[in-house]
Amino acid sequence: MVSWLTLLLVFVIVIDVAFRYLFNVTSAASFELEWHLFAVIFLLGAAYTLQQDKHVRVDVFYNRFSEKSKAWINLVGTTLLLLPFCAVAFWESLSFVEYSFAVRETSPDPGGLPARYLIKAAIPVGFLLLGLQGINLILQSITKLLNRV
Repeated sequence: MVSWLTLLLVFVIVIDVAFRYLFNVTSAASFELEWHLFAVIFLLGAAYTLQQDKHVRVDVFYNRFSEKSKAWINLVGTTLLLLPFCAVAFWESLSFVEYSFAVRETSPDPGGLPARYLIKAAIPVGFLLLGLQGINLILQSITKLLNRV
């Protein structure tokens, strides 16, 4: 899904740039659509990126470690950093999203997109998915440590 959203984002940007430079036409809705798509790509893609082990880390050191050391780093880092961050972000975003739904929030910009509350709903969903993937990483790390890889 994220791959298709990325393709859609590229298409929207190309159309926006073409209209801006060829016809001198632009709109708040096109800008908002671009950053809404980017936000959803980032929020929903983070868990998949972690699952595929493609996230950012200091690979200069990590790649030289044994599998057991990598498992310890993943276990400790995920337990002490990732899961608490996901929990706080998820919990704090709930009231933010709830308020947005309650007032049926729309863009404050003239010509902006309606239903801003839908994009805000992706925030807790993204952090929930990332947290669940973090739990999976913890379980994988424990399995590796118990199997003495």
